[in-house]
Amino acid sequence: MDGFTLFEGYNEEKKYSCVSCGLYKYCSSPKMPPTGKFKKKILIVGSSPAQIDDVHGQHFVGKDGRSLKKILERNNISLEEDCLSVNAVRCFTKNDISKINLEACRSKTIQVIEQHKPHIIILVGNLAIQSVIAYRWKKNFDKIDKWRGHIIPDQDFMAWVCPVYDPATFYKNEIEATTILENDIAAIASKLHKKVPVCKEPDIEQITDLSPLNNIKTGEVAFDYETTGLKPHAKGHRIICASVADTPDHVYTFLMPASHKKRKPFVDLLQRRAVYKMAHNMKFEDNWTNVRLGISINGWMFDSQIAAHQIDNRAGITGLKFQTYVRLGVVDYDSDVSPFLKSVDGTSNGFNRIIEFMNKNKENEEKVLKYCAYDSVYEYRIAMMQKKEMGYDFLPF
Repeated sequence: MDGFTLFEGYNEEKKYSCVSCGLYKYCSSPKMPPTGKFKKKILIVGSSPAQIDDVHGQHFVGKDGRSLKKILERNNISLEEDCLSVNAVRCFTKNDISKINLEACRSKTIQVIEQHKPHIIILVGNLAIQSVIAYRWKKNFDKIDKWRGHIIPDQDFMAWVCPVYDPATFYKNEIEATTILENDIAAIASKLHKKVPVCKEPDIEQITDLSPLNNIKTGEVAFDYETTGLKPHAKGHRIICASVADTPDHVYTFLMPASHKKRKPFVDLLQRRAVYKMAHNMKFEDNWTNVRLGISINGWMFDSQIAAHQIDNRAGITGLKFQTYVRLGVVDYDSDVSPFLKSVDGTSNGFNRIIEFMNKNKENEEKVLKYCAYDSVYEYRIAMMQKKEMGYDFLPF
């Protein structure tokens, strides 16, 4: 069972318990606890117990579990000795898993993570990913095809979080699924002795006088805009603020000045050919710069969104927020601001509510500036990783 159904009456705001779920009343091994000796600090989260698991009171003893066990063993990992195993839903059921079942068990899964502090968390199948990631991920979640294969340096858990296919997938396309799972487990095993990198908090420098930008004469920068909409052409659209990361750890952020004179240091920077520019979906910044600042950008060098597609052409993975999570481990830094960046009328030329949000109080203005700064710094860090992976010396154009 690699998905779930929504029960009528499900309330996203409600906290569900074993009483709400009720599956424990109808199985042989209710609320099945974690099993395994955990010698290599690997936590495996499955979907839900198979009937044979329920009979034996132990996770992964059925056909799917044996398949996973063999693949782990080929990578020098013992399921019983080296891992701790648990399921996203702990009680066996013959019925489809519901959202209530999943939510009722989520706190127990997170408690296991917090108590045991695993070095690696392998999420086997959609339900496991839903359990451990979805409650923190505020955007389109999709299914496992989007998530498998990423080895995520999750900053909340300080663990490598690794989604993989459920072995049950084998029975649908055995050769392909087996090969993918074999490769994913081998890649995960390579992280056994590698520390999870800490995503360092950047030095965010908020400026009103843009003259410090005059000091950026050469090198690489990543920059980002927050605007009143997706496209700049409709009357009244404007660039609200911008940020410029001049290193992976330092970024300037500022409200866009209304006068040509005050924004001149930024305009000069954009036209300086010796400064190589990076962005995530550069056509957005390029378009807004042409239309609203009235200039062309010189020295474009790298688009981390295009690079994400070149490295991995799966659908739904090239967005900055997804790349920030799977590469840097930061799961959510935009939830306060992002609802106000959506067009009110749902069109690409429509206006969003970012000005309304910022005008409420000074704190909201600070949130938008900080959000914009994070975008630039994360773009910079991701671009550095991508260029290293691609092994190509990119030149400006």
